Amino acid sequence: MRNSQREDTYSIERVKGLLDQPLKSNPDMAVDAIENAENEDVLEFLIDDHHIDIEHNGQNSLGPVRRAVLESDLASKSLKKKVANRGDATTELDTLVPMSVRRSAIGALQAGKPVVLYGPTGTGKTTFAKQLALEAGIGYTLETASPSWTKQDIIGRVEPKYNNDSVSYRKEPGCVSKAVLRARDFGEDYTVIIDELTRADISKIFGPLYTAIENDHQTIFTTDDGRTIELDPDVNVICTMNMSDRTVNELDNAITRRFAMIEVSEYEVEDRDRLFTGWAESHLQNSSVEDSELVNLIETDYSRLNGIAEDDKGIQEFGPMHYEDVTKFVGETTGNGGVYEDSPRLAVGEAFRTYIAPRLLNSATYSQINKLVDHYETLDNEFAFTMSRATELVKSELESEEQRMGT
Repeated sequence: MRNSQREDTYSIERVKGLLDQPLKSNPDMAVDAIENAENEDVLEFLIDDHHIDIEHNGQNSLGPVRRAVLESDLASKSLKKKVANRGDATTELDTLVPMSVRRSAIGALQAGKPVVLYGPTGTGKTTFAKQLALEAGIGYTLETASPSWTKQDIIGRVEPKYNNDSVSYRKEPGCVSKAVLRARDFGEDYTVIIDELTRADISKIFGPLYTAIENDHQTIFTTDDGRTIELDPDVNVICTMNMSDRTVNELDNAITRRFAMIEVSEYEVEDRDRLFTGWAESHLQNSSVEDSELVNLIETDYSRLNGIAEDDKGIQEFGPMHYEDVTKFVGETTGNGGVYEDSPRLAVGEAFRTYIAPRLLNSATYSQINKLVDHYETLDNEFAFTMSRATELVKSELESEEQRMGT
């Protein structure tokens, strides 16, 4: 934390005189002005009015100018949040998950529990994780898990550093340890999001973290400069996982005991309508495809896949977020000069073949693939779009599955 008083502090009048040159051309002076600002008005003038952080650090990077604001004693929480999330469109998106989900997740974080958001693909878990992080603190880092992850990716590792013929070693903090350091340096709550957690071996990577969750005095890592890392209460851990990868019952009992398990699944019809209609209105402005007709197809596809109707058991859990890709594809390809300008009906079927069917098939069982064939054949008969393109892909997968089964 900085901004200790000294004689050559920067007042509003002084920074106004230095704004064009050299504050906008010299990042070192910009950092000096922030670290030695007379009051918060100076910081707000530089950041809110003249975007000095964007001038030197671009839209997204956490460079020296931005870090100086985040480490400043004078900067308010709102100013730090603005700086930490420059260029992040998440702040402009509506929170569409049910209110009960939102309250449960926020409540878990307030109670000091790390959170797992789970549910089918396409339900907006990652977007909600970001929104949750921004509600709980000033910013977040997002890491996507992989099968190669070890506990070092969570807490940290020792890495070699080569310099000519010599080798030295340095300690590199893992994603949770980095979040701890940022929370301490910035003086505010900070979040680490671990996306698609089930790609990794959870029991292998989370061992030390489990210990830290149960004992907040447990040191999990020590940096090169001797700073010890404990799981401080101002650090939030949010994970996401697709239930197509693994069911909750198959998870290691250790994580379900230590994390709040929050399901993100079905969206209410009003929320879906707002999504589907909004995407159609936004992306089909120059298309010959009618907004309402495409929205009706999308809602029918979604409802039957998920078994929304009382007498419909459904085929497979599937989130609504996938359909934005459909509306974008149709809008881009059927407008003036688009490759499907003369055959917009075919474009819709091609969009479903490209963006919907493969994602369904990625986790579908043999029985579900059989049902998907009937499903898209029915849609092809009911709608004036060429849904046979999606059917062809599903049938091809069915044939491949039958060959593997020897049937």
